[in-house]
Amino acid sequence: MEMEGKNVIYVGQKPVMSYCLAVLTALRGGNTEVSLLARGRAISKAVDVAEVVRNQFMKDLKVKNISIGTETLETEGGSSKNISNIEIVLAKG
Repeated sequence: MEMEGKNVIYVGQKPVMSYCLAVLTALRGGNTEVSLLARGRAISKAVDVAEVVRNQFMKDLKVKNISIGTETLETEGGSSKNISNIEIVLAKG
């Protein structure tokens, strides 16, 4: 998904290497930035993806920005629940 000229990859339940491949594909496709978005338990997987890509595949990739936050979601029972989220922006050079 394109957002403001950068690729956005939503990290969920797939294996880490699936997301690494998505990042590499996006960056080799002419994009200079990729944004990893994750919520809840997937936050640690998003960090893993960023580190694997940086340390094993693209040594010149930098972490441009990391932002964290909390979203309030409504459960099926009608109550609200806070879910943490993270955005990791990776940039070439």
